[in-house]
Amino acid sequence: MRPFPVPGSAPSSVVVPAPGPGFGQWVGAPSAALAGNGEIALAYRLRRVDQRGAAVVVVVSDDGVRTRPVARLDKDRFGAESLERPALVRRPDGGWRVYVCCATPGSKHWWIDALDADTLEGLQEAERRTVFAGDDRIGVKDPVVRVVDGRWHAWICCHPLDIADAEDRMTTAYATSADGLTWEWRGTVLTGREGEWDARGARVTAVLADGRAAYDGRATAEENFDERTGLAEPENGHLRAAGEPVAAVRYLDVLPLPDGGYRLYYEAPLPDGSHELRTELITE
Repeated sequence: MRPFPVPGSAPSSVVVPAPGPGFGQWVGAPSAALAGNGEIALAYRLRRVDQRGAAVVVVVSDDGVRTRPVARLDKDRFGAESLERPALVRRPDGGWRVYVCCATPGSKHWWIDALDADTLEGLQEAERRTVFAGDDRIGVKDPVVRVVDGRWHAWICCHPLDIADAEDRMTTAYATSADGLTWEWRGTVLTGREGEWDARGARVTAVLADGRAAYDGRATAEENFDERTGLAEPENGHLRAAGEPVAAVRYLDVLPLPDGGYRLYYEAPLPDGSHELRTELITE
C-alpha cells in the first residue's frame, strides 16, 4: 500500500496568499475536484479579522497552482455570521454541487446548505437548500463529501453545544445518501483520544478510496485554530486514529489524479499568525 500523501512530501506552492498580516487573516479550508480537460476546480474559505468567514470562493486551475475565479459566495447571502470549509463535488450527471457551512448569528450553532448548478459559474446564482440543519444540541460544519458508484458519502464535523464555552470540541460523524440532499446518519466514526494530542477533537478532512483518512486534531481549547494533521485507518465501520501528527497544517484535502498521483491542498500557518493556501503535487 502506498504511503498516505501528506504535506511536506513534495515542494509546496502558494495558491492564494494570506489576505493580510496577523492572526485571523486566513485563506484556506480547501475542497478540490477534477473539472475535466485537465483542470482542477477548487473552493476555499476567505476569512478576514473584521468579517470572520467572509466568503467561499470557487476557482479553476489548469496546472493546480495558478487559478482564475468563477464564483464567489458571500456570507450575507446565507444569512450567516461566518462561513467555513466548503465541499465541492462533481455530480454524477456532470453538474456541480457545493456544500457551504454557515454559522448561526449570535450562537455557536452551524448548519450546512447545498447549491446546485450545471456549471461552476452557475453556482454564483444557484438557489440554496439546507441539507444538514444541526439542532440545539449539535452544530454541523466542515463536510467532506464523496460520490462512489452513484452513492453519496459524507463525513461531518460535529460540535456539541451542551457545555457553554466548550463548543470547540469536535467529533466526526458519517452519513450516506442516494442523492446527496436527503441523508441518513450512520453515527460517530472518529473521536479524539483522551490524553493524546487530539484529545479535544478530531475532524476528518480527506478520505482515500481505500478508507484511510486525514483529520485535524488538537489537545486543548487553547489550540483552537491551530490544529495539526493526523491519519486514521478504517476499522469495523469506524476510523482508528494512531500515532502523532504528520504535519502542522489544517484542512488537508487530497485529490487523486488520473495518472495515479495526488494533488494536495491545505491551509498553512505563517509566523505572524496569518494562514495561506498551499498545494503540493505528489507523483510517487
